[in-house]
Amino acid sequence: MASLHASNNFLLSSSSASNQIRAAISIPKLPSVRFSAPKLRQPKTQSEQLNSKDGFINTIPIQNNVHSTPLVQQTSSVSMDTFQLYAILEAIADRVEMHNNIGEQRENWNTLLLNSINMITLTAATMAGVAAATGVGAGVSAMGLKLASSVMFSAATGMLVLMNKIQPSQLVEEQRNATRLFKQLQSQIKTLLAVGSPCQDDVNDAMEKVLALDKAYPLPLLGVMLEKFPASLEPAVWWPTKQSPNSNKALTNNNGWTRELEMEMREVVEVIKRKDSEDYERLGNKALNMNKVLATSGPLLTGIAALGSAFMVSSNSPWAATVAAVAGALASAVNTFEHGGQVGMVFEMYRNNAGFFKLMQESIESTLDECDVEKRENGELFEMKVALQLGRSLSELRDVAKKSSYSRIEGSPMDEFASKLF
Repeated sequence: MASLHASNNFLLSSSSASNQIRAAISIPKLPSVRFSAPKLRQPKTQSEQLNSKDGFINTIPIQNNVHSTPLVQQTSSVSMDTFQLYAILEAIADRVEMHNNIGEQRENWNTLLLNSINMITLTAATMAGVAAATGVGAGVSAMGLKLASSVMFSAATGMLVLMNKIQPSQLVEEQRNATRLFKQLQSQIKTLLAVGSPCQDDVNDAMEKVLALDKAYPLPLLGVMLEKFPASLEPAVWWPTKQSPNSNKALTNNNGWTRELEMEMREVVEVIKRKDSEDYERLGNKALNMNKVLATSGPLLTGIAALGSAFMVSSNSPWAATVAAVAGALASAVNTFEHGGQVGMVFEMYRNNAGFFKLMQESIESTLDECDVEKRENGELFEMKVALQLGRSLSELRDVAKKSSYSRIEGSPMDEFASKLF
């Protein structure tokens, strides 16, 4: 028993010793380190790529789902007639630019050709005079001057014939009028788009007006150029011809129209016919006849000067040199008066003014021929437009109509024109 008790004590002592050793040799705990797997970055969407720039992203997001339904509805609310009128406006703007550019070009033609032909003619006349003054003993030098003057007179004759054929100053006036009328049509269409609801009839009317202007003022010279020397003045026509209405419906006093206003418009038409149109046709015919005489005299004089130079070369006659020098100087004066004075432009101006009065006559008559006043333009507005086109106030327009009525009743001539603008 004693041995057993001793063994138990030995075991207890050894276990306590081992515990003390473990306590003495204790390993310190290492700090815990957490490892996290990197998250995979999601690819950027198209909207984020558009928003990001230089590494920064806008704070205002872009809406990804853009619905186009309101835009489609807005586009579909605009009628096709409106789109067509806008297309016509683009074509008109292009024509305005073309007429402007070609008008400037033809104005340069007039200036350059006039100066060149005058310089050639005067130089040739000077050469002819110097050659005649040098005499027979000058020999080769005088012969060279005579030949040079003959060639220059011949060249001036050909250039002058071409210039008188195309009449550059008249062409410039055509382009000016075309530009003004196209701009006027452009403003009318813009007004229609702004205050009205266009229909297919408005589109067809605009197309007809554009084509009528193209026909009245052609851009090319070959084949379609306007006749520069007609038999008599014919008013320019730049509007489409329309049939007069044949309605027999009774006239009622509405839409701004009254019997007095109808009578006033008819008297205005009579004054335009008897005074304005007749006067401009008379003046236009005078300008036409003057232009014909000048256009024939210029090349004729340079041709005579060329023949005088040729006879001067062959016969050494002093009379031939005199004829060449005098005819060359006269040709230069005639050419300057014709093209420097722009007689062709004056004729074209009268022709367009006569066309303006013809257009007013036709517009007033066609309006009055429409018996259904609901289809007419408002009477008060129409009267104001006529007064403005004639450069008068409403009271002055009515006074002209009264004077015309009194003069026809009394049989006395009308001493006043309808227009104060031209």
